[in-house]
Amino acid sequence: MRLTVLFLLGLTSLSRAADSDTFSPTHQLSGVGVSRDDLSDELLQARTDLMIQSQTFSIMREQMAVSGARRITTDRKLQALFRQASERSGIPVDEIEAIAYLESWGDPKAESPSGPRGIMQISHGTAREMGLRIVRSVRYRIVKEKVQVRGKNRKLVTRTVRHKIPYTVFGRDERLIPERAIPAAANYLARLERKFGGRDWAIFAYHCGEGCVSEMQELTRQARGIPKDQLTVARMFFSCSPAWNRELYQAVQNQMQRDYSPTYWFRVMRAEQLLAEYRRDPDAFENLSEQYKVHFSSTDTLPRRASHRLSVWLTRDDLRFHTDDEIRATIGTDLVTVVDRPEFFGFQVKLEPDPISDVAYLNLAAPSAVGTLAYIAFETRRLWQELSPKNEQFRPLQVTSLFEPEDYAVRTLRSEALAHGTGLVFDIDYAGLPPAEYECLRFVLDDLGWGGYLGFVEEGADRFHIGCSPSSRDFFAGVFQEAVEQLSQNVESHE
Repeated sequence: MRLTVLFLLGLTSLSRAADSDTFSPTHQLSGVGVSRDDLSDELLQARTDLMIQSQTFSIMREQMAVSGARRITTDRKLQALFRQASERSGIPVDEIEAIAYLESWGDPKAESPSGPRGIMQISHGTAREMGLRIVRSVRYRIVKEKVQVRGKNRKLVTRTVRHKIPYTVFGRDERLIPERAIPAAANYLARLERKFGGRDWAIFAYHCGEGCVSEMQELTRQARGIPKDQLTVARMFFSCSPAWNRELYQAVQNQMQRDYSPTYWFRVMRAEQLLAEYRRDPDAFENLSEQYKVHFSSTDTLPRRASHRLSVWLTRDDLRFHTDDEIRATIGTDLVTVVDRPEFFGFQVKLEPDPISDVAYLNLAAPSAVGTLAYIAFETRRLWQELSPKNEQFRPLQVTSLFEPEDYAVRTLRSEALAHGTGLVFDIDYAGLPPAEYECLRFVLDDLGWGGYLGFVEEGADRFHIGCSPSSRDFFAGVFQEAVEQLSQNVESHE
């Protein structure tokens, strides 16, 4: 799997960085963290493109990704319906297809546990707005139950009692009829576009609801730094942070926790691209799908659905350290020692070794992993400084796990333990972080994740398991080299 990542570099002075008492990499990712407060049109477009590409994971890891693409693009009946709906509504056919792909994988009978049904996954309330008929009737089933009651002589006797239990059946549900549902959904999108002034907002509203988008649009209009003629979903998403347009940031976070709807437009754009890729080369598309399944765990006999990005990015080939001799041979190249300088780097190494083990290599990691850790701490600290929380002091991030040889990792029985045998991942314990600092850390991880630079997953109740993407390893290895140089200069300046 290849994820194309555009690294946007903001250059700072080497001499200024060397004089600092805290680590500040010379090459920085523009528009990330605190740098979101100044997004040029060019930078916004670059961040939007990266965000769209990052949606590949959430789509291609699904079991129905390939069969759904085949159904959407080759079913002649569906293709005719998509074209007709596009011609009558003005919504591009590619976008109607993409929504049907994401919502149901092209299955006209699809049902969601939360209520939406059909190829376009339309809720009952929205169906009424679209003019779709849903005829329901109530039926009853008889349930027998044995109960104990007192007879005439006051003695307990067992009797069988019958209960009528009502249930609802659909007589006719036009959400399940593609000839009705597809044009109705396209016309609904056209109405939303007229109401909200943009197709991106219409697609957002299709997932989030009209009330949700009305609120988000108003907060975007009120936000600082957003030109009045550029009120787009991408501007909304990227123009806020814990320290910048906080009210908008909190609204976005609330919607993300509810159903990830602020990312829906980006996901539809990626689905549109993926369907075009399937049309060009179905075999290549199937190969791409295989790359988004888990091939790492030695216990798996068949590839399975990936639960997070790291389970896709790491492979068995990355698990190369099994014995002490193999580890010794790579120290200084493939594995390096993580220096514990909390005030300078913004993180503190507090490893939690297995008490029955005597492992001498737990403070090692790949250079890219150390660079990723240093960069996360740098972005978290400068965002926290911009936020300026009252009654809080910055606490160095607590690193509780780095490299673990394979046999040691297996013995710990943690769900992500085996990945530590690669040296490419690390764990941060956030249990003791002050609220504002935790908020900044979580935002930075999300921001770097949406850009395709890293992946992370919560392990247990208070730990992040983190690693960078394969395409980012060279960049973060470069950050590590800068960290070594700046630390040396810092030590010399204090002698």
